[in-house]
Amino acid sequence: MQQCVRVCVPTAAVLGLFCRGCLSRARSLPSRSFSCLPRQMSRWNSQEGCGPPPPQENPRVLITGNAHFSEKQYGIENVILSDIKKPPPHVYSSGPFVYADVLDYKLLRELIVNNRITWLVHYSALLSAVGEANVALARKINITGLHNVLDLALENCLRLFVPSTIGAFGPSSPRDPAPDLCVQRPRTIYGVSKVHGELMGEYLHHKYGLDFRCLRYPGVISVNTTPGGGTTDYAVQIFHDALSTGHHECYLRPNTRLPMMHISDCHRATVEFMQAPECQLSLRTYNIAAMSFTPEEVAQEIRKHLPHLKVTYNPDSVRQTIADSWPVRFDDSNARRDWGWAPAFGLEELVADMLRSIRDKRTNEGLPVS
Repeated sequence: MQQCVRVCVPTAAVLGLFCRGCLSRARSLPSRSFSCLPRQMSRWNSQEGCGPPPPQENPRVLITGNAHFSEKQYGIENVILSDIKKPPPHVYSSGPFVYADVLDYKLLRELIVNNRITWLVHYSALLSAVGEANVALARKINITGLHNVLDLALENCLRLFVPSTIGAFGPSSPRDPAPDLCVQRPRTIYGVSKVHGELMGEYLHHKYGLDFRCLRYPGVISVNTTPGGGTTDYAVQIFHDALSTGHHECYLRPNTRLPMMHISDCHRATVEFMQAPECQLSLRTYNIAAMSFTPEEVAQEIRKHLPHLKVTYNPDSVRQTIADSWPVRFDDSNARRDWGWAPAFGLEELVADMLRSIRDKRTNEGLPVS
């Protein structure tokens, strides 16, 4: 095989990573052929080159799955959102948006090359309950799509972020708290695909030096995200129901405790993690945590603002079974120690912010507020 040398200047420069020469050897992988692949790093937490990075230009970021990612921080034109669905009007006005199917390898490659992408942030996935209803489609999107972005990150010397989830744990995992490294063995296709992603990224980091980074998100609560088949989606819907009808029917039992996080903390954790120099990272996949609560606890907090809220419980067997297999708390001590993670929102702050934001949104849209 012909040998070649690549100095990954774009990746090293914009990511705050001191890419140390990125000596490459041509290798042949099962489904792709690459002219160059990054060399294997000596160790994850090497102190080589650790120090304040020199001033550099902003990264060029491609995001699959139409999730926002610090457009203001990196420059609107430097963050490209993508999806297979037409986004809301505000997305078009917030910066570049392109059609991208994660199953279309050639299209993704063209987007990366033509737009000089240096960070690839891969959010496209079918969530837990939806995935169980369509396992074949979940396998295609969550696993085949993942393989496409892994290969493209290797081929183009990119920093790759792939989120994982509370769903990566299973009934045999420690539940209170769940550490970063433990038995996982999830029982949903969503969870299985996320564990597969964690391990593939770790493997490719060790073997080829892929700059793979992964955070296990808890349930993420956002005013701008429509509930879409996730097991923790009740924690978003309950706020909309509280301000529209004053009644919420919950598909989980009132005492079902799960880890949760405000979207602002989730975004900030992701950006801080992506910016962290490699010498600070002892792992490639970290838990991040903020709070854990039950449906009854969040309802009680909402009633401090809206005393009329009525909540009834009609547990859904599929989602309740999934929730019962997940941890009730995350141990995120490694993230706090290695790269300084700390949440800003607790339950009280989350509830106040969600109610204020949804009330403002409904008012601006001319909708009644209960």
